[in-house]
Amino acid sequence: MRQRLNFHPGVFMRSFLNAGALLALILVVVPAKAAVQIQDVTSQKGIEAWLVEDHSLPIITFQFSFKGGSAQDPEGKEGIANLMTGLFDEGAGDLDSDAFQLKLEELGAEMSFRTNSDEISGQVRMLAENSDEVLDLVRLAITSPRFDADPVERIRSQIAVGIRSDERDPRKQGFLKLSEALYGDHPYAHPDEGTLESLASISPEDLKAFHARVFARSNLTIGVVGAIDAGRLAGVLDTVFGGLPEEAGLQPVADIAPKLGQEIRVEYPLPQATLQLVYPGVERDDPEFFSAYLLNQILGGGVFSSRLFNEVREKRGLAYGASSYLHSRDHAQSLAIQTATSAERAGETLSVIEDVIAGLRDEGPTEQELEAAKTYVIGSYAINNLDSSTAIARTLVGLQQDDLGIDYLGRRADLINAVTLDDVKEAAKRLLSQEPALLVVGPAEQAQNGG
Repeated sequence: MRQRLNFHPGVFMRSFLNAGALLALILVVVPAKAAVQIQDVTSQKGIEAWLVEDHSLPIITFQFSFKGGSAQDPEGKEGIANLMTGLFDEGAGDLDSDAFQLKLEELGAEMSFRTNSDEISGQVRMLAENSDEVLDLVRLAITSPRFDADPVERIRSQIAVGIRSDERDPRKQGFLKLSEALYGDHPYAHPDEGTLESLASISPEDLKAFHARVFARSNLTIGVVGAIDAGRLAGVLDTVFGGLPEEAGLQPVADIAPKLGQEIRVEYPLPQATLQLVYPGVERDDPEFFSAYLLNQILGGGVFSSRLFNEVREKRGLAYGASSYLHSRDHAQSLAIQTATSAERAGETLSVIEDVIAGLRDEGPTEQELEAAKTYVIGSYAINNLDSSTAIARTLVGLQQDDLGIDYLGRRADLINAVTLDDVKEAAKRLLSQEPALLVVGPAEQAQNGG
């Protein structure tokens, strides 16, 4: 879903003495080596948040997430969670769309919402001096959204334009068909945006009912970074989120294993062929998670150092890149490999990928590969997860959702370093031994059976 970022440098400029301070504010960079001290804050109503207090700049960033997401879309109303995320800044309480957005602009605040299959998340950044007024807008947005008819129709139309565009995109259609093949009638098979038919069926009353069911304190996770102390935050939590229902009315979503061992083909006269292979994944709370994580880094997670990159691009020039990633969702896990190559060389590319897979499965990585992977995944974490107030707030939410513990940042390197070569070899056999699902998007008869 698109985000409206009400972030106006001119407004911030008036709050600082010079343009240098403005630049520092926009970047809000936290040194990669800086220690991150996390405080666990609980309000009188029992609302919990993790806080990283930082008064180096007068900025406060809130990240919050409601478990549910598009997997909670009612049958026939697919796309409702995504549509709703586009409407939180389109009027709330006694403020219509124009009044709400004008207020955000005047306060120089930045607010956005998005959804995926498992959650609906929001983010707000604000000047500390304006935080009372901005947080009151947040309170209205999440507790009293209006869902007025005109904004609903406007945002619905914007989403419909994207759906129509995707219908003409063979790669997008390929990934949709792959999801349907992997997950059948499970909610994970449905696109977050829904279909033109399901989107058209959603009324303002449907949105209000969905909001009432999904937005509650029981499925809420909060991370806060910036110029606010624990005492004030405890009061803010009750003020902003305390008006939500205590319990969410989420429908149960079944765990599902992706259906592997099948080929999905989308024939299209493209000069390039897109290949994606899907293998089993690993749950985030699996004791062997980091063994699988390091395996993925060696396989295709390292952009310029992985086996896939070296074999597919560096040695043979078959593609601009080839990568792999672990996809850990609440109810399904997978390891996916993807690349795009010229259509006439798709079969050759697939054969190379299969050889890389077989080599890791049968022999495992080298000690040097494992040590390089450990060094990278330990060192890159601060850059990727702790380099800005936004990244830190998002990380705080993720750590809570994964139940990793408030001391995880201090333990992470030891957990990674404890993984042995035998552990990674075992992970390779566990994840890479099954016949994968294969998606091929391109001209007919490309990449069939690896040749």
